[in-house]
Amino acid sequence: MAVRNSIKALIIQNNHILLTKNEDREGFFYMCPGGGQEHGETFHQALQRECLEEIGQKVTIQEIAHIREYIGKNHQYAEFDYDLHQVEYYFSCQLTSSLEECRPQNPDEHQVDVVWVNLNELHQLRFYPYQMIKYLIHNEGKKIYLGDTN
Repeated sequence: MAVRNSIKALIIQNNHILLTKNEDREGFFYMCPGGGQEHGETFHQALQRECLEEIGQKVTIQEIAHIREYIGKNHQYAEFDYDLHQVEYYFSCQLTSSLEECRPQNPDEHQVDVVWVNLNELHQLRFYPYQMIKYLIHNEGKKIYLGDTN
């Protein structure tokens, strides 16, 4: 199976992060908006398309903040994700207009909402990738590559 690229937006304002709220059989989980890069797309093109689909807005893309791998067979959901190997590229971004104007155009299957979450409350949620929290709220150095983590 091929390695899949996923491009994600880190949108932080006033100590809050913009996330997609999703639901599965275990309850709610939260992720940064973004998704899979399609053949022929640049990272920036993929991120703009995914943000329109999931949050209904264009974003201003800034620097890359983090890269994380997810190798399914190494994590708690191995029974579902065994063959999945995804590399996620997180870019710092800004919204081009207010959140009130967010109208997802084509949300993911499990997406139920778009929400602002206080960074200090992030550790209380099922947020993926959970290991990224320490870099978002505790400023534990500027680590770009987070490794194979969930």
